[in-house]
Amino acid sequence: MWLPVGGLLATLAVVVGTAVAFAPSPRITWEHREVQLMQFHQPGIFNYSALLLSEDKDTLYVGAREAVFALNALNISQKQHEAYWRASEDKKAKCAEKGKSKQTECLNYIRVLQPLSATALYVCGTNAFQPTCDHLDLTSFQFLGRNEDGKGRCPFDPAQSYTSVMVDGELYSGTSYNFLGSEPIISRNSSHSPLRTEYAIPWLNEPSFVFSDVIRESTDGAEGEDDRVYFFFTEVSVEYEFIFKLMIPRVARVCKGDLGGLRTLQKKWTSFLKARLICSRPESNLIFNVLQDIFVLRSPDLKEPVFYGVFTPQLNNMGLSAVCAYNLSTAEAVFSRGKYMQSATVEQSHTKWVSYNGAVPTPRPGACINREARAANFSSSLNLPDKTLQFVKDHPLMDDSVTPIDNRPKLVISDVNYTQIVVDRTQALDGAVYDVMFIGTDRGALHKAVSLKSGVHIIEETQLFPDLKPVQTLLLSSKKGRRFVYAGSSSGVVQAPLAFCGELHTCVDCVLARDPYCAWSPATAACVALPETDSPRRDLVQEMSGDTSVCPASSPLPLPSPGSSSLSCLGPDSSSSPRSPWPAVGSGPDSHPRVTLLPPFLSDQAQHVHALGTFHLFCQATGPADIRFVWEKNGRELEMCVPVQTHALPNGRTHVLSWLRDAISESADYRCSALSSAGNSTSGVRVSVLRPEATHQKWTRELTAWRAVAGEHDRMMQSWRKAWESCNQDNF
Repeated sequence: MWLPVGGLLATLAVVVGTAVAFAPSPRITWEHREVQLMQFHQPGIFNYSALLLSEDKDTLYVGAREAVFALNALNISQKQHEAYWRASEDKKAKCAEKGKSKQTECLNYIRVLQPLSATALYVCGTNAFQPTCDHLDLTSFQFLGRNEDGKGRCPFDPAQSYTSVMVDGELYSGTSYNFLGSEPIISRNSSHSPLRTEYAIPWLNEPSFVFSDVIRESTDGAEGEDDRVYFFFTEVSVEYEFIFKLMIPRVARVCKGDLGGLRTLQKKWTSFLKARLICSRPESNLIFNVLQDIFVLRSPDLKEPVFYGVFTPQLNNMGLSAVCAYNLSTAEAVFSRGKYMQSATVEQSHTKWVSYNGAVPTPRPGACINREARAANFSSSLNLPDKTLQFVKDHPLMDDSVTPIDNRPKLVISDVNYTQIVVDRTQALDGAVYDVMFIGTDRGALHKAVSLKSGVHIIEETQLFPDLKPVQTLLLSSKKGRRFVYAGSSSGVVQAPLAFCGELHTCVDCVLARDPYCAWSPATAACVALPETDSPRRDLVQEMSGDTSVCPASSPLPLPSPGSSSLSCLGPDSSSSPRSPWPAVGSGPDSHPRVTLLPPFLSDQAQHVHALGTFHLFCQATGPADIRFVWEKNGRELEMCVPVQTHALPNGRTHVLSWLRDAISESADYRCSALSSAGNSTSGVRVSVLRPEATHQKWTRELTAWRAVAGEHDRMMQSWRKAWESCNQDNF
């Protein structure tokens, strides 16, 4: 069994009441206005939740509420075509009579957007709770008016979960088959062999469908196996029964060549099996049992596909999220060699299903037809004996679970609810290959994280949607030289590059990002994107460990001498713009340099403290002479005295350093903004309050190194102390 009932209940209690140390926050946070993002939004149109990319045509198809758009995939702000599909007034009136909202629910939400041929798309919409499918001609970009019944292919309710994938011209779907959403099915819509799941709780029990995809059998497969279609969902547990509904993440598999049974399981799947997905961190008693999204990573250098999944706990008062990865072979082993479960009645126990230890019929129930089966004269599922079919009908659930790579999550993070994930596999300058995860949040942001030897490093956070709408879908392009991430939400679509290398203005910053897409070019003194080529790139500097000693000696910003500095205090009774008594020198373009925040950024600093524990935050930047800092706490400018130290640099630039000491009893967001006539730059961090047994304060290696350097200048700092002794000492 997966976990004893008592242990499971204890774990759920732990999730509710205990705080633990998690992965670091993103090192850099890009606001929506700070980086180059392409956007698309059509006035009056909402719910851009279906995305389909045609890389051959460089076109991104977008399914929204009552509309489908064709956008230029290289610049989605350029609309190429549009087609509208609105629910009729008669359908909307009938929908409203059944108690649904005529203004919102009783519209046509495009949910299925799949390629049908080189010249047509297969499109399904909720159509005022009367799901309908049609063909969209890509030449005229008009619907052909087929009006096919969408039951079993598309949900009735726009709020219901669903998934679909087109496999060789046939649509495989996971959705609900009725108006109430009480009859979930996994089906194949085929003219010659339509199939569906049994309507029985052991097969599907209130599932929330997440993702589906086809796994092709290799052409040189020794077993002559069939292609398989995988479905991922979360459902109410049938193994245990509590006073509340316990959710379990699942992976299910069906065979493409399945034709159903001859007598038993007629027009039903004979190959449907499902198993638990495990995503947990045992040492912290954390179980992530709600699946949010799945991405299938395929790469020529991978022996097999890898499933990346985003999970959250069912009782999630801490905003926890996790990413787990699974090898395809692990799931296949469970289905092909694992034990089955059977229903049982056990008095005085929550257990409803137990491991089946009896004899298993031959051929193996739920197996695809392979070379061995054909040799035994079982050429299709129609030839399978009733004993095998009855067994799989009664035993669709596997006892063995699908465990993640390394038996633990790739990433666990708090105060963030992840919603979507895509993963890229790229080669860094050192020749090593790294998996880079792009993960959407429920507040419209995108996290980019890379798996390193030391663990997962969150490179950056990009605010994709300024209205903080959840990321509902993510797509990743794979065309060389044209790599983008596309994100859809209820308010629009955003296109982002895989990296913002050009926004990292020093070698130290470029190296500390530990971004496998970026490297420092000494020749141009710029952080550049690595070219997508296998040729040597000895002229570039990159160190995935974050060791900045690889930077040229002239790259790090030298600390100024004591004779060219001033120190002031930001506070409620003082100017928010510290002034240097030394005039700026230089002229021309360099006399107004761009504002640049320097490490350690706030996201590298204190992230977890005890209740009422004090902590320090540091912020430093370079820019023109009028550069100044603004500190914010929970979105409001701080009304306390904050020291600011200003250095005039020889080239007319100014270096400004500020530090804040604070104590909090509950988690808070801090922002430090460097403002000037040449532009602005902002860094932020969320400081979380932990229980006494948790880590008091976390410093990254970059911050530790920075503090050591600052310590060497302690004597210099003493000479400036008198300049800010007039500040309110209680605030330091």
